Amino acid sequence: MALLKSNKVIYCLGNISPSLGVLSIRNSCSSWWGGVQMGPPDPILGVSEAFKRDTSPKKMNLGVGAYRDDQGKPFVLSCVRKAEALIAAKQLDKEYLAIGGLGEFTKACAQLALGAESEVLKSGRNITVQTISGTGSLRIGANFLSRFHGGPRDVYLPKPSWGNHTPIFRDAGMELKAYRYYDPSNCGFDFKGALEDISKIPEKSVIVLHACAHNPTGVDPRPEQWKEIADLVKKRDLLVFFDMAYQGFASGDIDKDAWAVRYFIEHGHNIVLSQSFAKNMGLYGERVGGFTVVCNDAEEAKRVESQLKILIRPIYSNPPMNGARIAATILNTPELYSLWLEEVHGMANRIIKMRELLVAGLKKEGSTRDWQHVIDQIGMFCFTGLKPEQVERLTKEFSVYMTKDGRISMAGVTSGNVGNLAHAIHAVTK
Repeated sequence: MALLKSNKVIYCLGNISPSLGVLSIRNSCSSWWGGVQMGPPDPILGVSEAFKRDTSPKKMNLGVGAYRDDQGKPFVLSCVRKAEALIAAKQLDKEYLAIGGLGEFTKACAQLALGAESEVLKSGRNITVQTISGTGSLRIGANFLSRFHGGPRDVYLPKPSWGNHTPIFRDAGMELKAYRYYDPSNCGFDFKGALEDISKIPEKSVIVLHACAHNPTGVDPRPEQWKEIADLVKKRDLLVFFDMAYQGFASGDIDKDAWAVRYFIEHGHNIVLSQSFAKNMGLYGERVGGFTVVCNDAEEAKRVESQLKILIRPIYSNPPMNGARIAATILNTPELYSLWLEEVHGMANRIIKMRELLVAGLKKEGSTRDWQHVIDQIGMFCFTGLKPEQVERLTKEFSVYMTKDGRISMAGVTSGNVGNLAHAIHAVTK
């Protein structure tokens, strides 16, 4: 009877034969999702798809943010392979991790960021939870702010910032604002503009800072500039949210890359911090990250920990273990830790060398433009200063693929293609 009484069910039966004793209905079944519109394509994914379709033997994909060796191949660190072998030999179980993650990982994760001698760690006034890489860390942090931050719901991002920052904070219910950061006139840091904008941010708002290797520009403040920013942020009573996705990968020095984070803490900022081990350990698909809250005291840290667990539980219950085991093994095994420092230094140096070779190649081609910003910028990405129409020419005429804003992933540049890249850039900029 329910079948006969339900208009929706009868309607969805469609073209049923009259021999079954049911009236034939010609209309097709209506959809719950008929009103869902096609979303815009991901700009970086679009670059990769266009690259795959190109048949040129000289094609270059400079859009993807993943490290490649000097042959343009994905690179797995030796310390990772050795850690995997050690883990496999132990024949460990596959039980659930705790909601906050693998303890030996979260402890080492915090120590890597804050420093072994950090007062915060010694006093126990931090809580660090394992997250699903940097994106997951940022989202847990955004959810935590949305629920517990007592100030304005405004989050101030540098302009520009990593593209995923906006939807992460927006979808957590925060309001997005911006402060000046990049100066297109010199492809460098707009220090004056940043200070002017930060000085006007309402008190107790949230400000996002890239700890090192700013994405997408590769432009970082100098230490003396960081000091002024820290003083101003303190005067404005802003909550600092550091995003540190490239520790060690930027300069090759883990302490240098964490300098800003540690300076802010030493000067009284109780920051929140996102970390990722995708770039610096090459654990892209393992999704290894951490989220840290620096609190006033150990008792406050316990309360924050309890609420972070409550936030995490209905999202993914607990994080994956394999990548955390790999990272923890590397960070807690002296031999592997030393090897990792060597390898991350080597990756950073290759990127730095490619920057130098690109500029040298441009000069060799006869370019009279000032390309010093390519060398001055740091990390995986370089904001070239190329205009959209120049990027379009690079793609059409030289099969060089990058995002329209002129950002290139230096990881895609090799000793084998840097000459072709310099030739192509000079051709569209002369």
